[in-house]
Amino acid sequence: MKTHQVHIYTDGAAKGNPGNGGYGVVMELVGTPHKKEFYEGFRHTTNNRMELLGVIVGLEKLKNPKMSVLVISDSKYVVDSVVKKWVFGWEKKGFAGKKNPDLWKRFLIIYRQHQVDFKWIKGHNNHPQNERCDELAVYASGLKNLSIDTFYEKEEGKLL
Repeated sequence: MKTHQVHIYTDGAAKGNPGNGGYGVVMELVGTPHKKEFYEGFRHTTNNRMELLGVIVGLEKLKNPKMSVLVISDSKYVVDSVVKKWVFGWEKKGFAGKKNPDLWKRFLIIYRQHQVDFKWIKGHNNHPQNERCDELAVYASGLKNLSIDTFYEKEEGKLL
């Protein structure tokens, strides 16, 4: 069994889908008590965008190159897209007709800088880190002064 240096737990949320959204990330340095949490909310976005953005932010927070990472997510959208290698086919076709190309391109850049494995877990199933990520994502989506998901709002014609 492969030993990972870091575990990254992620979750995303959106109220209305699209609507106010947020992501939550819990990062743990394996074998140590070191843990960090991150979250951010957006005023108009989707659940899938927030699920993917949580993974991206977690990977972008890594300070050293070529780290061995296990991403644990309850998002079939994200996990299956990578594990089943769909995203690499989408990339070859320039993401034609695919949703969230901006985030998938950003994901692939950081993904290729590390050794990343994915594990899907059932959401809302009393998994402590997943529950914490959900809390962070929901909290972030309810903040005042939410960030703007510029790409999504522009694509949807809703950018104010």
